[in-house]
Amino acid sequence: MFEKPLLACGVKLRYSPLLMSTHSHHDHDHAGCSSGSIGDRMVEAERLCARRGVKLTGQRATVLEALLDAGKALGAYDLIERMQAAGGGRIAPITIYRALNFLVENNLVHRIESRNAFLACPEGHGTHPEAVFLICEACGRVGEVTSPELESGLASLAAERGFSPRTRVIEISGTCAACATGLAR
Repeated sequence: MFEKPLLACGVKLRYSPLLMSTHSHHDHDHAGCSSGSIGDRMVEAERLCARRGVKLTGQRATVLEALLDAGKALGAYDLIERMQAAGGGRIAPITIYRALNFLVENNLVHRIESRNAFLACPEGHGTHPEAVFLICEACGRVGEVTSPELESGLASLAAERGFSPRTRVIEISGTCAACATGLAR
């Protein structure tokens, strides 16, 4: 995680390189890509759910683990294919959607609205600042950035107009640095 000015107005964004890195996400150990190994992230998720008094069932845990292992945003049917290929048997889409809804509601996964896809939180689980998602149109990787200044500015804009936001999703499509320089695989 590092900070760098990304917007023309000089707003600094906290940048998580988990999914905007230059490596392929197949046959790769993701332990160095995020805030811990998949096993550590699963333990973190279980503890978070226990503190909240909700249950991370086997099916929910399997979906979360598949997203963590993928290292990128996946749609429900992509998840079904991965889980069935791993010996998960026949899985109904409604089962996956229910698990994904639970994971999103409990801040374990983000929904990428424009792609109807889901991404395990690169910064760890639980409550964290609202994210801006940078979506590469070339390779499909999704980066997550946060900016206290941007978040404050949006809250001020809404308050000035007497608006009470329920949700906020900002997605920016373009080309990641790896694809722009030809380093993406």
